[in-house]
Amino acid sequence: MLPKERHDVVIVGGGLVGASLAIALDRQGRDVALVEATPAGQMPAVFDQRNLSLATATVNALTALGVMQQLRTPTGPIRRIHVSRQGDFGRVKLEAGDYGREAFGQVVVAREFGDALESSLGGLSRLTRYRPARFVGFAPGEAEHRALRVADADGERTLHARLVVAADGTRSAVREALGIGTDEHDYGQTLFVARVRATQAPDGTAFERLGDEGPTALLPRGDRHWGVVHGVAREDADDVAALDDAAWLARLQRAIGWRIGRLTASGERSMYPIVRVVAQRLTAERAVVLGNAAQTIHPIGAQGFNLGLRDALTLAEEIARRDDPGDTASLAAYAARRQEDRDRTLAFSDGLARLTANPSPLLKPLRSLGLVAVDAQPSLQSFLVGGAMGFRGDVPALCRGEAA
Repeated sequence: MLPKERHDVVIVGGGLVGASLAIALDRQGRDVALVEATPAGQMPAVFDQRNLSLATATVNALTALGVMQQLRTPTGPIRRIHVSRQGDFGRVKLEAGDYGREAFGQVVVAREFGDALESSLGGLSRLTRYRPARFVGFAPGEAEHRALRVADADGERTLHARLVVAADGTRSAVREALGIGTDEHDYGQTLFVARVRATQAPDGTAFERLGDEGPTALLPRGDRHWGVVHGVAREDADDVAALDDAAWLARLQRAIGWRIGRLTASGERSMYPIVRVVAQRLTAERAVVLGNAAQTIHPIGAQGFNLGLRDALTLAEEIARRDDPGDTASLAAYAARRQEDRDRTLAFSDGLARLTANPSPLLKPLRSLGLVAVDAQPSLQSFLVGGAMGFRGDVPALCRGEAA
């Protein structure tokens, strides 16, 4: 057994949300440890070719934290959003300029964003990184500390933290060890992610094309490619994965029509089954769950990472207000502040995913009328725009573009 280590905060999980939280807490001068499953020099699996749609609130915060400045390739601005559904009339078109904005957000490739986070983490002088290491379980603790056991190549060690943060993903081992249950719903869909080229280069428009099997989204990347997300019924996923490039592009063309001209090439495809997993509570004794460990939601509307980052930055704000980051008052304040944003985002994502994928002919006129109503009503559009840009509920100061 190796010597005990003590930290203010131990974050289990070095992905998008865990790494961002570590950067935010380092700004406060906190003693933070990051427990990461991947070794130095390698990237977590989450940093793949997925396309991240970063809301304005997220871009504001990541710029303030210095992460956006570390990106080596240009981002793709989302200047307008076009939403429609196969077989239904009506559509919704939102223009950022109508709201005094240059863009609703930016599109970033997850791999490139991971490199930017890694560069930012590498510049932190106080951060301790345990990698590769995995969470084993909790151990008897001490007053004002929680003890957790982690294993690495040298054996097992016990870390003591005033606060333990579970940022270890959808199937969170920390959340399970804390005894926090989940509510789950399998949408019966698999999403395919790739980059494609078309005869029309990205012009700042993000397309969301809804269908019975799931959504198809086209995101304007900064490299003249389009990021595509294509939902299929779970039982068809293996057949779609086996398609050659020509058949794959033909399938996408049928799903999206000719909005960006003819699709000419596709990069490698990745596939992900979509299951909603929501933690029944966010806190335990000297512990908190956030990001995908707190809620893994349907990617329709691109809300997942944006919601998780607001989790992290709200927690950072509460920690900054108190000497003890894990005291009961701090965690209660965190949970209360996250409730409205979390509840509204979960309801929006789940409701939209279920409604738009329901093939019932009885719903078709209601969906069409809904699209027409939103497109015609500025108040309804403003509601959607606020959520799309990440301004729901009690928004952290960095997300509002303010100094923390």
